[in-house]
Amino acid sequence: MTADSSAPTPSVVRPTARQRRRGMLLILVLALAIFCWQLGNTGLVDETPPLFAASGRAMAETGDWLTPRVNGLPRFDKPPLVYWLMGLGYALPAGNVWDPLGTWAARLPSALASVLTMLALGDTLLRHPLQGDSYPRRTAIAAALAFALSPLVLIWSRTAVSDSLLTGTLALSLLCQWRCYVSGSGRRWWLAWIVLAFAVLTKGPVAVVLTGITLVLFAVIRRDLLGLWSSLRPLQGLLITGLISLPWYAAELLVEGQPFWDSFFGYHNLQRLTSVVNDHLQPWWFFGPVLVVASFPFTPLLFFGLGRVIADFVGGASFQRIPARDSLGPFAGCWLLAVFLLFTAAATKLPSYWLPATPAAALLIASTALAPSLQRRRGLLIAWGSTALLTAILAAGLLASPLWIPLIQDPEMPTLPAELMASGLVIRAAVCFIVAVLLGTWSLWGSVPGRLLAWQGPMVLFQLIALVPMIQLGDRVRQLPVRQVANQVVAQRRPGEPLAMIGVLKPSLHFYTDQVVVYEGQSRAALANLADRLSYEQRQGFQGLPTTEVDASPSVLVVINRGTAAKQHWQGLQPQKLASAGIYELWRLDRSRLEQRAADLRDEGVVLTWKKPRPERY
Repeated sequence: MTADSSAPTPSVVRPTARQRRRGMLLILVLALAIFCWQLGNTGLVDETPPLFAASGRAMAETGDWLTPRVNGLPRFDKPPLVYWLMGLGYALPAGNVWDPLGTWAARLPSALASVLTMLALGDTLLRHPLQGDSYPRRTAIAAALAFALSPLVLIWSRTAVSDSLLTGTLALSLLCQWRCYVSGSGRRWWLAWIVLAFAVLTKGPVAVVLTGITLVLFAVIRRDLLGLWSSLRPLQGLLITGLISLPWYAAELLVEGQPFWDSFFGYHNLQRLTSVVNDHLQPWWFFGPVLVVASFPFTPLLFFGLGRVIADFVGGASFQRIPARDSLGPFAGCWLLAVFLLFTAAATKLPSYWLPATPAAALLIASTALAPSLQRRRGLLIAWGSTALLTAILAAGLLASPLWIPLIQDPEMPTLPAELMASGLVIRAAVCFIVAVLLGTWSLWGSVPGRLLAWQGPMVLFQLIALVPMIQLGDRVRQLPVRQVANQVVAQRRPGEPLAMIGVLKPSLHFYTDQVVVYEGQSRAALANLADRLSYEQRQGFQGLPTTEVDASPSVLVVINRGTAAKQHWQGLQPQKLASAGIYELWRLDRSRLEQRAADLRDEGVVLTWKKPRPERY
């Protein structure tokens, strides 16, 4: 069986070049609206995004584009591509004018990666319409929106981390792989491997592993290993990927040595796969519920499409006779299963690990929704009916928000329930989903082409008029106090005066002050650690000095939350209270009193712990 075999198949309508351009333009407009609208109007959300943003900004400020650094320490958790892209944004002139919060530059790589993924999905379906598709433009738009409207994609595409960039680069690479296989001639076979190198520079060797599992599964289901091998040229391709991606790893290893090897390869790759890190312990079935939530409310359509792929695995003989050009759905199924199998086997599990599967899920949803008639197709009718039921349940839950919103209790956001109720945003969201149920149910009657779009239109509206304003409300309640206290730090800090944050640890304080921050927790050991670190810790941009030294600052600025400040070991230090915002207070603390209290605690048996290695210490 070869890649270019041709068996009789139902005819498809192939769009003209003009129709493709119009379709792609509409997808682009939708993508920019969904992912870039008011992207920089809110601050960075703790905990992880400020670490990425600060590292990217540090590259632009210092000119060191090799080693990511945050808060005076190397940050070896991810390769540099996302930091490079963020750094390019921060290097643009007049950033204080067009990006006053510093969040456009940090979030733009994630947003643009999702925009490009939508375009890649749309272009693939416009150039290679699915079997029996009479309206490929509508299918292409529906598939792009099925990806964009995934709850996980909506959240992470506006988050300054590397997950969306990995999803985008991996999706572009895999779609190029499939398109190369379909062509049968191996034209531009090298393009997929170049893009894969960018994925490796985004999150490491996991991109190669996911690509390998996907292609092996697809070769098994197609019974066409030779066709795939000749079209994709994996040996030459991996050489190209290595030549582009490995020089940074080699240079970083040469400059940073063993700490880079132990942290990046040992801790952030091998250890995450084989053991639990950062307390991310989850049961083996964790990605089952994540799969359900990630495609909500179209999960029943995804299950229907995935079921067909699994059936092909079981009875693959019939699938071998299907032409390669009609294999996009099964390829997407193999892609999704590769993500599921790899991260289910991994010891450390996070919801964001599912993001690379969302483009594949979108293709399966779009292929399932393609059938123009539901008559005599009981399984498909059940899938659509379940989608309508899930959407209706979601709308009902939103309408019942007065019952459950008051139950939200977060000490960092004490006013959130009242403000959310008063905003009316939840009711606005409910209306969007009610309209989706009505339009979607109407589309099920008769032969309605592109019926998936009837559901998706109101959901796009939900993103623009409800979800984005909710994000802004949450930022005002949770993150604005951190920015306010950071402004006070900048205004009140004396030359050479160290800065510490105690209790609730927010990396965004480092980002907004652009100062090294000494972070410690709530315990008595934390107080003793702080006093000792101010005297002896050394890191880039920070030199601890004992108070006996001439150049040592006699005081320290401390940002502390009220709950920690009320603990007994923080009482009686006679701080000068300079400002307060939300749950935070800004103190100027005499270091001699702090050191005396730390000495008393050590006499009581408190042991210093700050010198013990902590890979995630910032």
